[in-house]
Amino acid sequence: MEKIMVEKSPKLKGRVKINGAKNAALPLLAASLLGTEDIILEDVPKLKDVEIMCEVLSSLGAKVEYLDRNVIKINSADIHKYETSYELMSKMRASFLVMGPLLTRLGKTKNSLPGGCAIGTRPIDLHLKGFRALGATIDVDHGNISAYADRLVGDRIYLDFPSVGATENIMMAAVMAEGETIIDNAAMEPEITDLSNFLNKLGADIRGAGTSTIRIKGVKKLGGARHLIIPDRIEAGTFMVAAAITGGDIIIENVISNHIKPIIAKLKEAGCRVYENGDSIRVIGTEKLNAIDVKTLPYPGFPTDMQAQFMALMTLCEGTSVAVETVFENRFMHVDELKRMGADIKIDGRSAIIQGVKNLTGAPVKASDLRAGAALVLAGLVAEGVTEIDNIYHIDRGYDGIEEKFANLGAKIWRQEF
Repeated sequence: MEKIMVEKSPKLKGRVKINGAKNAALPLLAASLLGTEDIILEDVPKLKDVEIMCEVLSSLGAKVEYLDRNVIKINSADIHKYETSYELMSKMRASFLVMGPLLTRLGKTKNSLPGGCAIGTRPIDLHLKGFRALGATIDVDHGNISAYADRLVGDRIYLDFPSVGATENIMMAAVMAEGETIIDNAAMEPEITDLSNFLNKLGADIRGAGTSTIRIKGVKKLGGARHLIIPDRIEAGTFMVAAAITGGDIIIENVISNHIKPIIAKLKEAGCRVYENGDSIRVIGTEKLNAIDVKTLPYPGFPTDMQAQFMALMTLCEGTSVAVETVFENRFMHVDELKRMGADIKIDGRSAIIQGVKNLTGAPVKASDLRAGAALVLAGLVAEGVTEIDNIYHIDRGYDGIEEKFANLGAKIWRQEF
């Protein structure tokens, strides 16, 4: 069993390059099931979740090959299997994204209910609502979901909530449906736009991605393409907070600043200096952090995937900060772990009230989910003594080489077997 150990570190300084986005890579890999020629994805992060998705594709008959550490070639010309195993589906929620491509490509699909981080209820009803609107018949039996259709026909679909996963799954199902599909109240995340750009390279006809209304005209067949995945805005945000919490000076390379406007704004509110320069951002910390308030919202609001990291920062802000979580109802599991390190946090429903403390203390803690794990690493950088983080498989699901990147900035961090 491995743990990540973090010792109080000096102010972090230097440069760090951000990988391709995990939350873009997974739907792009799922979408590769739609192509009938070679697909090459570049800047794919080396993550456990990516590994699992590649296993899913292989299990369905796709040929998956690493051309380089971060370059994957997929050929789905001969896929014929439409059922994914419970073992693979239970490991990761994003594996459910193969349902849309299989439904439109093969006319049928069977999946078990998806797994993933336990951060709250994330029902798949909106995915199924979209499939039904396109003409699919859905059967749910003992934890398995089957969908089948002789043909899919475009329709107008309104999402009750701008779900990222549902938007992606419906988009992929609609690309080869007859006629036009319109998704209203669609998610607007950059990862949706990246998926749309990729599908259009394959031969799809999608317009409006990045807005709340997406229009998809069905085509007969999709081919192949080469595609560079967008930078990971959450990984970028995590290193931006690292500069702030340690009072450091970090240049974060390979970023799209438009994707992280709320993070930039909140760090400036906290008293940090942030400089944007093309595809890089420089964050310079401050000796005295101002209290800030954040409220998570769907994009372009403050991302729920940055709430835990900002809460680690808030524990050291002077005064009282408030974090309001509106996206997932169970995303404060990191609070008890931060309190073990000396944080002063009170929970009131979906709000966390954080009273800044002078310092944190290293302690044995557990990563309850992916972003909670990142928050504990950040807290460990400034905590007196050593912080011992368990359940680090969560962290490995979303950060490619997190210890190496932090160590290169001067952090005292290492992985240790127990």
